[in-house]
Amino acid sequence: MIVKYLLAALVAGLFSGALMTAAQEARVIPLILHAEEYEGGEAAPAPAGTEAQPPEAQPGSTHEHSALDIGAVLSEVAGYLSPVSVAYAHGGEAHDDEGGIMFGMSRFSGTLFANLVAGAGFALLLAGVSLVSGNPITVANGALWGAAGWLAVHLLPAIGLPPELPGFPAAELADRQVWWMATVALSAGGLYLLILMDGLAAKVAGIVLIAAPHVYGAPQPADITSNVPAVLGAEFAVAALATTLFFWIVLGLSLGFANEKIAKADR
Repeated sequence: MIVKYLLAALVAGLFSGALMTAAQEARVIPLILHAEEYEGGEAAPAPAGTEAQPPEAQPGSTHEHSALDIGAVLSEVAGYLSPVSVAYAHGGEAHDDEGGIMFGMSRFSGTLFANLVAGAGFALLLAGVSLVSGNPITVANGALWGAAGWLAVHLLPAIGLPPELPGFPAAELADRQVWWMATVALSAGGLYLLILMDGLAAKVAGIVLIAAPHVYGAPQPADITSNVPAVLGAEFAVAALATTLFFWIVLGLSLGFANEKIAKADR
């Protein structure tokens, strides 16, 4: 029985990751390409059909890894764990669609692969929490489960570290990774206590856990000047959060649908 639910989670995660890639291509990637025109202090039109990477990998004010720097790509995945375009590379031959950046893949294939892995991982996490807590994920509550995952993994951490475009200044990558992972863990624990546990003490503890990383404060760069217009950065942050919300809602609903199919088949 448990194996069936875990397999259902994998299917739902892969389905959601594939849809997420399409959403990125439609809304997020064009903004990244636009922002790259401002890098280096001058605006140069991006060649038609080019692709770009997300902002999470830069250790300073600009992206510094090459198209074949797999270590930097994996660092992005580990640091942000987000289905927001972790596989696009920047610099040098990064705009050549034939150049691979991860195990010989093209940039689009690498991004799709990263999204599928992230989708499967997040789906297994949701399924695990559901099984351990005894609260099944269904079509009726799947969107709520997805929204809770989005809050913990994206929206609450974005209060301190919003999604950033290429060319925006940022604190050291290691510091941001540590803060982000701690915030996700504390936010997930806080939401669990607030939503799934009874009693005033649990609710208060949940609020404390959620607020703790923000009271501590996220790492910030010393210099916040950038050639990229602030309005473009704000538009990207909204687009990135909107597409990840889409991902999580689809994930919750598809996981609920798969679970109901399994439950009906076992009757």
